[in-house]
Formats: sequence, C-alpha cells, structure tokens
Amino acid sequence: MNTADRRMMWHGVFLFLIGLLTGMQERRFTNMRMALSAHLEGVMNGTFLIALGAIWGSVKLPRPVARVARWTVLFGTYGNWFFTALGAAMGTAAANPILSRGHHGKPWQERVAGAGFRSIAYSILVSVVLILWGLIRPDSGVDHAAEGH
Repeated sequence: MNTADRRMMWHGVFLFLIGLLTGMQERRFTNMRMALSAHLEGVMNGTFLIALGAIWGSVKLPRPVARVARWTVLFGTYGNWFFTALGAAMGTAAANPILSRGHHGKPWQERVAGAGFRSIAYSILVSVVLILWGLIRPDSGVDHAAEGH
C-alpha cells in the first residue's frame, strides 16, 4: 500500500474518531439534534475517506488534478463535520431547518454557517466528480493519483 493511500485512510480514521467524540458530547451543544448530525457526519465521512483510501490507487488522474481531488475531498469531509458542529454549537438554522427547529443563531452566525455549508457542498461535488473521472480513465501505466502529494 502506498503512502497516499495510508494518509487518506488515516484521515478517515481520525475523522471517524472526531465523530465518535462529538457523539459523546451531544448534550453540551446548543442544538443537540444538529450535534447528532455532526456526530453522524464525522462517522460517515470518516468511513468514506477510509473507503476512498482503499481505492485511491485506482483513481487515474494527472498529478495536479489528483491534488485538487484530494484537497477538495478532505476539505469537504472535515468541513461537513466542522460546520455541522459549529452550527450545533451556535444554534443556527442555516442549511438545516429540520434539525434546527426552534433554534436560530445571530445573523452573523447564520451567515458563517450558511457560507460554510455552501463551500463544503461545492467542494465535495468537485471531488466526487474528479474521482469518478479518475475511475473511468484508462490506465496509462503511470499512477499519478497514488504518487505522494
């Protein structure tokens, strides 16, 4: 297994751990329902990174594109946990009115959480499209995505 794969899996296990710890602290958040979502985001996104690390050697992308895919997926997965936890701590309703029933943050808090949720949505979409592209590209014999970044 190459170093790039192990780093992605490390991030997955670390994010999984963050999700578990968030779940243990749900009662400390202003919005406990959103804290439950932050817990689940950490666990699910961590699992996604572990699985992605397992197949990363099969993602055939030019080196600069592989870097973009790697950093956008890391930003998207960690950001998903972070902005959900931040929204839970501030009690915002940004991007998740169902989980925020009865909770509303200050206008600046709603803007910060909303901008964070939008940025991670775009980031994760870009990364998944690039990874899909890298999985359908023919093998050129050079494993650019698996090379260290």
